Amino acid sequence: MPEGPIDDPFLVITDMADQAMRAADVQGISCQEIDEEIGSVYDAIIHAIHHREGGLGD
Repeated sequence: MPEGPIDDPFLVITDMADQAMRAADVQGISCQEIDEEIGSVYDAIIHAIHHREGGLGD
C-alpha cells in the first residue's frame, strides 16, 4: 500500500491491479481463479486503500 496521501487514486489502483495480476500470472494463477476467489481485483484494492489505517473496517 502506498504511504501517505494518494494524489491520483485511479492511477494507484490501476498500477496495483496490474502488478497483482502480473504476480498472479507468474505464480500460475489465472484471472478466472482470482475472480472466483475475491471478485474484482480493483474492488479489493479500493477496499484495502479505504481501510489502510488498519483494523478490519466495515
